[in-house]
Amino acid sequence: MMKQRVLGADGPPVGEVGFGAMSFGGFFGPTDMETSHKTLDRCLDLGVTHIDTALIYGPYTSEEFIGAYLRKNPAARQRFSIATKGGIHPDPRRFDNSPAFLRQCLESSLKRLGVDHVDLYYVHRRDHAIPIEEVTETLAGFVREGKIGGFGYSEISPASLERAAAVHPVRAVQNEYSLWARQPELGMLQACERLGTAFVAFSPLARGVLGDVDLDPRQFPDSDFRKRLPRFSAENYPRNMARIRAFRDYAKARGWTTASLALAWVLARGPHIIPIPGTRTPSHLADDAAAAAITLTEADMKEIDTILPPGFAHGHRYSDQQEAGTEKYC
Repeated sequence: MMKQRVLGADGPPVGEVGFGAMSFGGFFGPTDMETSHKTLDRCLDLGVTHIDTALIYGPYTSEEFIGAYLRKNPAARQRFSIATKGGIHPDPRRFDNSPAFLRQCLESSLKRLGVDHVDLYYVHRRDHAIPIEEVTETLAGFVREGKIGGFGYSEISPASLERAAAVHPVRAVQNEYSLWARQPELGMLQACERLGTAFVAFSPLARGVLGDVDLDPRQFPDSDFRKRLPRFSAENYPRNMARIRAFRDYAKARGWTTASLALAWVLARGPHIIPIPGTRTPSHLADDAAAAAITLTEADMKEIDTILPPGFAHGHRYSDQQEAGTEKYC
């Protein structure tokens, strides 16, 4: 069975490697319920027990697929820790952290998931018209009602976490973190450790780039989220791959897959960090789960930093439009 980590100081133990279900919403190409359910079956086989979804994934599709799975497999609810997110109006897209809208989001998510509570509930993006202290009070009320086990924030700054944690313990912060997205090292990882908050790393495989096979952005369907990411542009992508292929060679020489090594690196950055790689199919899950069995030495970490030094990636991680709502702190 996979080793476990605690989802925040007051949270449940979960498999060291979690699962991000954004892919169930069609962001990286077509998906279907049957394949998604096979993927969740494989998660249970491998000890991947933390499932992360959101209202906006689809929208609604990811939560609906997971809810249908839990209704077919009610015993799985006892093994899975479920996290979802709200606070974004899907169409037209805008951020809203008002008490009424967050309650609406949560109640609709619970209905789609077919559960009476979730283990973790995130504000997906901050609405800066409302002080984070007030938003935290709203979320703390959901905890008292038993609708959520704990709460968190996605893509916030260390300063915002400090403000929220002064009102109520924050179970988790979810920000992008991988070998090509290392901003959290400039304060967020440290703040989470200090405050007893889990750091949940989304896109730990760099949107699929840290795998054994080259992607071809020219073949991405128009619906693929990555098609508009600057790091996948015709100018930037070849430069990024020149570095990543060297990392792939290093992993192969050590007898590991590229994904396993990339996730093992994330795990090695701190015991409070839980990566949530995603996939549309069960085929890649074994590589993801294998990361929990890899122990990297100090020499390994130094060599990896030589191959993929901080800041190596060409291009921003988001376009200007996609970056709306993320908090910058450096």
